Amino acid sequence: PVHSMFAYQGAGVAERSPFLLLDYAPPYSFAPHSGPRRGVGQHPHRGFETVTIVYSGELEHRDSTGAGGLIGAGDVQWMTAGGGIVHEEFHAPAFSQTGGVFHVAQLWVNLPAKDKMTPAHYQGITAAQIPSLALPQGAGQLRLIAGDWEDKKAPAQTYTPMRVWDLRLAAGGRADLPQPEGWNTLLLVQSGSVQINDGATVQSMQTATLSAAGTGLTLANTGSVEAQLLLLSGEPIDEPVCGYGPFVMNSREEIKQAIDDFNSGRFGQH
Repeated sequence: PVHSMFAYQGAGVAERSPFLLLDYAPPYSFAPHSGPRRGVGQHPHRGFETVTIVYSGELEHRDSTGAGGLIGAGDVQWMTAGGGIVHEEFHAPAFSQTGGVFHVAQLWVNLPAKDKMTPAHYQGITAAQIPSLALPQGAGQLRLIAGDWEDKKAPAQTYTPMRVWDLRLAAGGRADLPQPEGWNTLLLVQSGSVQINDGATVQSMQTATLSAAGTGLTLANTGSVEAQLLLLSGEPIDEPVCGYGPFVMNSREEIKQAIDDFNSGRFGQH
């Protein structure tokens, strides 16, 4: 089961830039399975990046460059589709055989016009490479996937400035997490409930879009159990967004070219 938390169509696109789309698969227990593979078969992308965060379970991927591998619990795959890639994502064979809890988020990050046709490539980021920091006063834990926090740097290399933070906020925990002036900031509450800046409370399976004005951000866990959160903030890309399915460019002409290139086999196949 996958929930679309936001997408690049409709209202609010500029307020969420550079983030285009967020799909979230909350924890779901799969029984052992020996039939057809579960996942998504070959499909193309152009003009942006996909960020796949695996909290539990295991994914196997392959693509038109000949690359492939496994993404396990705690790992992140940062894929730059750039000028074009065809790939597939399935439950890893070992996970299918044993079954277990599958819990994943996938984020789409826009690329500026000058980088949309960059050659496709991956950053495979293992759980061991991601700094995990204790928040002050026992408020919880922060894993730095992209960006920085105080004097710590995340491993992901990004084309525009941004932060992607995997947060755990302890019951009763309160954390001050200021963000840069003018950046767009989004919060996904995966479980629990969190009060933002002593105002609105965001519940499990909800997202909040914050104002880009000001820098203050205080999160308080108003529940009796740990809250799990994904915090996204980034410098907006002030350029047109024109998308069609798995292609996100700046104009209809570029979308037509992407479709023509894919149909002509210029993305490559495997």
